[in-house]
Amino acid sequence: MLKLDARGVIANCAACGQANRLPYTGLGKTIRCAQCKTAIAPPAEPIEVLDAAAFDAATRGPLPALVDFWAPWCGPCKMVAPELVKVAQSSAGKYLVLKVNTDVHQDIGARFRIQSIPTLALIIGGREVERIAGARPAADILAFAERATAPAK
Repeated sequence: MLKLDARGVIANCAACGQANRLPYTGLGKTIRCAQCKTAIAPPAEPIEVLDAAAFDAATRGPLPALVDFWAPWCGPCKMVAPELVKVAQSSAGKYLVLKVNTDVHQDIGARFRIQSIPTLALIIGGREVERIAGARPAADILAFAERATAPAK
């Protein structure tokens, strides 16, 4: 299971099990385990946000952050959860997929003016560039992220 803190993503090395911090500035680059020097795969699962400082640091990193604003009691949110796993796996190293429980982190939800859940927002460099609301399949979520990150013509 991956974790976030204000300095990076904490991931265990698949080869030796050592916990390693993947600095936000290094995401998208090859990062090696501090112990065995094996390359650590980029985050390939949705990561639960534990505090606002980690959220702010993660969304200001070099990877676009695809953020799921959700709550545990929300039926459509439960439907989106496995789709986000597929998105995170297929887009590892391209997007950082984050989950913000709006019941726990009301401050983050308020800052982004979340009025319905699930809401997916794409955040680049700390700024929201696009959002969609409602349950969607993985293909639609990926298409949304691609459109939002495509260079302007």
